[in-house]
Amino acid sequence: MKDAGDFPVRQPFPSVHADRIDPFLLLHHIDITIPDYMPPRLAGAAPHPHRGFSPVTFIFKGGVHHRDSRGNNSVVRAGGTQWMHAGMGIIHSERPPEDIHESGGEQELLQLWVNSPASHKKDQPSYYPLHAADTPQLHSEDGLVTVNVIAGQLEQVKGPIPTITPVNAFTATFRKGGRFYFPLPASHHAFMYLLDGEMKVEGASVYTGFHAVVFNEDGEGIGLTAEEDTRVFIASGAPIGEKIAAQGPYVMNTETEVLEAMRDFQMGKMGILIEE
Repeated sequence: MKDAGDFPVRQPFPSVHADRIDPFLLLHHIDITIPDYMPPRLAGAAPHPHRGFSPVTFIFKGGVHHRDSRGNNSVVRAGGTQWMHAGMGIIHSERPPEDIHESGGEQELLQLWVNSPASHKKDQPSYYPLHAADTPQLHSEDGLVTVNVIAGQLEQVKGPIPTITPVNAFTATFRKGGRFYFPLPASHHAFMYLLDGEMKVEGASVYTGFHAVVFNEDGEGIGLTAEEDTRVFIASGAPIGEKIAAQGPYVMNTETEVLEAMRDFQMGKMGILIEE
């Protein structure tokens, strides 16, 4: 468990047990209750910069009010996704929605940082809000598994989010006994994270909630069977294979580029965000 500003987060990687999983840089699991006394406009993540990668938020409970220095302003609730490509630099905030206390103040999120190759680190920033109602789903034949296809492709279903490099991102809800096979490109690095429950990986072990499982590059998919009701996140991506120089909210290829990002932020080149 780590502390991110005003709230605790679980950080499955990077950690003492797992390094970065190219092209994935970092995974955070946040599961909190916003206190009744805290105004939503003061909770969550205050305005901060990013450059050189895509910070992505998957929302399981509550919602996220995203604002950024490019004028984007959107609320996405449970079951939705906020996918931002920071590119050359952007300032954004992620607050709970104004009505968060009406639903008990619960907020559960995964945040995944997806690296960008050097050729795209200075792109114009982009932002894609994906609501639950617009997220395509697959269902197992027995009805025990529901998979949300957010990015990439699963079977014949394509995710709506465009990605800089080939990336698959799925969330799934398993009822006990549910089984699903996820075909994944053999060239991808892949992992899963259990938000709760207990899952058997075909040909391997049983894993419990709050664990990340990094898969070997020796197959073309993974078969999962739920030992208990389980929520799981699965991602795979084509490795970028470039040197990483990272400090705080900047992920570049050299230390000089990181210093340039800091300078550009201080000079206002990433824009200004005034929350209203």
